[in-house]
Amino acid sequence: MKEFKIKDEYIKLGQLLKAVGIADTGLDAKDMILSGEIFVNGNPEQRRGRKLYPGDKVQAYSEEISIV
Repeated sequence: MKEFKIKDEYIKLGQLLKAVGIADTGLDAKDMILSGEIFVNGNPEQRRGRKLYPGDKVQAYSEEISIV
């Protein structure tokens, strides 16, 4: 599991996917999210603007990212 340290109070899901290199663009992130392949804390997530806080866990394909 990778850890991703945020600088602010939260990071949006689409921004995270781009920051860790899973998505190349915001449009790629949107397509991944809408396809139902992204999970936040074990639940499918379809909102690109979902705010992620320390302690949240994101699963994208075989990658797991913990927000710290």
